[in-house]
Amino acid sequence: MSSLQDWLSRLEQLHPTEIELGLERVSSVAATLGAQKPAPTVITVAGTNGKGSCVATMEALLCAAGHSVGAYSSPHLLRFNERVRINGVEVSDLELVRAFEAVETARGEISLTYFEFSTLAALWLYQRAGVEFALLEVGLGGRLDAVNLVDADLAIITSVAIDHEDWLGSDREVIGREKAGVLRPGAPFVCADKNPPQSVLSAAEKQANSSYFIGRDFSVTQSEGEEKYQFGELQLTIPPISLPRPSIAAAITALVLLGVLPEEGVESALAKITLPGRCQQLLWHNRNLLLDVGHNPAAAEHLARWLDANPVSGETHALVAVMADKDLIGLFAPLSNQVNHWHPALLPGNDRAAGADALLSGLAGAGVEVTKVDARCPNVADGLQQLLATTGPQDRLLVFGSFFTVAEVLQQMRDEDNGELRG
Repeated sequence: MSSLQDWLSRLEQLHPTEIELGLERVSSVAATLGAQKPAPTVITVAGTNGKGSCVATMEALLCAAGHSVGAYSSPHLLRFNERVRINGVEVSDLELVRAFEAVETARGEISLTYFEFSTLAALWLYQRAGVEFALLEVGLGGRLDAVNLVDADLAIITSVAIDHEDWLGSDREVIGREKAGVLRPGAPFVCADKNPPQSVLSAAEKQANSSYFIGRDFSVTQSEGEEKYQFGELQLTIPPISLPRPSIAAAITALVLLGVLPEEGVESALAKITLPGRCQQLLWHNRNLLLDVGHNPAAAEHLARWLDANPVSGETHALVAVMADKDLIGLFAPLSNQVNHWHPALLPGNDRAAGADALLSGLAGAGVEVTKVDARCPNVADGLQQLLATTGPQDRLLVFGSFFTVAEVLQQMRDEDNGELRG
């Protein structure tokens, strides 16, 4: 197989199930690859929401300080290469193909999931590149996630909320215990959840040699119209970017603890960070688009706060498509006061996506008035075209509900080559 797409197509068929949690198989292959320690310093980031923002913040600050860094995150929006970056740049197709070939040789008869294969490829690439820091975002949970085969030198939990209930349970204590599985004895731990479950507190007490919690040890507060980060005597101004503040604060705290926060230029480095699909503002066809991959109640609450803080003169129209296994009522309810018109949409060809009946039922259960809902439920692409034709420049078009939803819109924009990043 010579192309990246050939490899990705094969990986999708390689394992009998999409997800199989557990470390025995992937750890065995990592040992054969010699990739158990991809960098001298490994930072592992777990959490329900905000993981990607935390990794992106650390990546930007480490690069600004002149350090070499590998960053691994998932899922991707348009290109698989988005998942694996070195010094802020996506690795090439050729590099990924070589990494997949190395993993294929090392695995022998061991079957690996798509995510396990991808994780091992990233670790191999970081080790080969000789990066100083490896930033690893957990895919699902923590304790049994493939990323957790690597012992973290510092662990971060960004948040603990209800999501992926079939795999992690529907109780924050149980979910917190799974996420706290990334902690290691003697390694520091940073928590950005303002109300961590007891399971996380207990794990920190037993495992970490030092623990740092938002609101207790570090904070982000409003002061004279600005947002200020504080950790001990260190105080920084957080620029007006769209990433969640707890994740930014956790990232800065981690680098302070490791002694690698840039001595200057932190605020300017933060101001340049953009993360596709996270409260991402775009101007397209003279319309204000806001793209957000949020797909659980906690993410919707964050999005609602963002909308409150960033009003528009017109109305907010929400184009939403979501997976069927999500808490639809919990996803829609926090936004019921911020959205003027709802446009539920479908993702044809995606077996996991919620159908029209489920979407309409979820909106009704969230207390959204029938008069605010367009019950036609077109596909995402057609729904977007309808909104472009029926709204005005003063309105806001919010696209949210899943990575798949946002990817549909970004792909359409890229195809037309008419998208401009704004803000």
